[in-house]
Amino acid sequence: MKTLFTATAAVALLATAAPASAKIANGTTVSDMIVTDSNGKQHKLSDFKGNRVVLEWTNDGCPYVQKHYDTNNMQNLQKEATLGSDTVWLSVISSAPGKQGYVSGEGANALTTSRDAAPSAVVLDPSGDMGQAFAAKTTPHMYIIDEAGTLVYQGAIDDNSSARKSTVPGAKNYVRAALADLDAGQPVAIADTAPYGCSVKYSS
Repeated sequence: MKTLFTATAAVALLATAAPASAKIANGTTVSDMIVTDSNGKQHKLSDFKGNRVVLEWTNDGCPYVQKHYDTNNMQNLQKEATLGSDTVWLSVISSAPGKQGYVSGEGANALTTSRDAAPSAVVLDPSGDMGQAFAAKTTPHMYIIDEAGTLVYQGAIDDNSSARKSTVPGAKNYVRAALADLDAGQPVAIADTAPYGCSVKYSS
C-alpha cells in the first residue's frame, strides 16, 4: 500500500535530504501530502497524478498579487490553464493567523467570487507546512508539476518584477510559456526563475 504523507510529514521527509525550506530541484518527484481546501475538503497530491498541477502562492493584501488580479492576468491564466484540460490549479494561502493575507475558508471563497478567479481549489495552509515543503518564498510564487508528479517549473509568474499594473501587458509570462512547452511535448525551456513579490507571511 502506498504511504501517504501529511503536509507536516512531507516537510520531515524533505529534511532528510536537505535543510528545512530548501529549494526542491526541478526534475524531482514531488512528495505526497494531504492538503485541505477552503471548503474543508481534503486532497492528496497523489490523487492528481496523471494531471498537471499548477500551484500559486497568494496573499490578497500583497500589491504584487493585486497587480495580477486587478488586471485579470491571474484569472485569465487560471482559465486558460484549466479550460478543457486535465490541469488542476491550486491557489495556496500560507499566511499564518494574524498575518497579512490570512483568511478563513469562507473568506477565501468570497475572494474567489469577488475576483472572478478560477482555481480548481484554494488550499488553506495556515501552519505553513505546505509552503515550507515547497520552499515558497513570495506571493505570487508559481510551480508546475507534470502528469508524472515531477516538478518542471518554479519561480515567478513573469519577467517584470515591478508592482505596477501597467507592466503586465508587456511582460513574458513564464507560466503560460511553460504550459505551452508541455502542450507541445517539449521540455520546459525556462524552468527556474527568481520569484518576486511579498514574502510569504509564515508564523515565524
